[in-house]
Amino acid sequence: MINLFIANTDNGWFDFLAAQPNLPEVNFWWPGEMNFRALQPGELLVFRLKSPRNKIGGFGVFSNHSLLPIQLAWETFGPKNGVASFDALRDSIARYRNDNTVGPNTNIGCTVLVEPVFLPPERWIDLPPSWSSSIQRGKVYATGHSEGLDLWNRLTDNLGPTLPLPNFEVAENQQARYGTPVLIRPRLGQGAFRVAVTEAYGRQCAVSDGKVLPALDAAHIKPYGKGGQHVAPNGILFRKDIHSVFDAGYVTVDENYRFVVSEQIKEVFNNGEEYIRLHGKFLRLPKQRSEWPDPNFIYWHNTEKFVG
Repeated sequence: MINLFIANTDNGWFDFLAAQPNLPEVNFWWPGEMNFRALQPGELLVFRLKSPRNKIGGFGVFSNHSLLPIQLAWETFGPKNGVASFDALRDSIARYRNDNTVGPNTNIGCTVLVEPVFLPPERWIDLPPSWSSSIQRGKVYATGHSEGLDLWNRLTDNLGPTLPLPNFEVAENQQARYGTPVLIRPRLGQGAFRVAVTEAYGRQCAVSDGKVLPALDAAHIKPYGKGGQHVAPNGILFRKDIHSVFDAGYVTVDENYRFVVSEQIKEVFNNGEEYIRLHGKFLRLPKQRSEWPDPNFIYWHNTEKFVG
């Protein structure tokens, strides 16, 4: 059984993103510090367009959810927040919160969706009969019940050959369309990768233990441009300066998840004491073993990037 969450969706957010083709991910933000537990990764968040439309306009595959300062949400997703600028994002949030004190460090809920689908108006879908105009945020529909299954079928059938799902990976190699509803494995984009790694490491640098969120970065072990993937096992959460020297190859992580510093760092940078003191320290690893750094990516960084 798969859940779908119909969420009340800002029409301006929808229209802005619908005009941008082939988006790999979007940030479905909430103006307050709201946690979101209605879906598990691979289930669908469905866009219910607000009045006067009152139709379903599309959906996205749920990847993860996080509370982020507005500034960090903008740095992570940019226009994929559904607005053209940081000021526009801040103004949109302030309008919903009726709060003139909204600033760069104000936290918002960020529900990260991958492979979003924005249907053209002629393909918008009627809401389920049980939907009520009094619903504030949204409602869960399960495919184990008739309304949920009908919604799933109408969404997938409505895409047709002109709106395929080209990048969807269906869990367990099952068929998502015209068959039993199944989880869709989210293919993360850059923003979703950053959020996933940040949460996997508990918002704390894996080696320095720093907790200042704007100072942390999700580092790719093997760069995306070199064939690395936007997946949590290809990421480590580092302080930004450590991320920089990691990318430059002056530090690495060995097969035992120890932080290793090159002997060249002192020669090149004339000090390097901040990094040398961390040499040999074991990383703080994610609680989920499936999110630990992949040994194959670690080996690549050791042999192809680390200067020794």
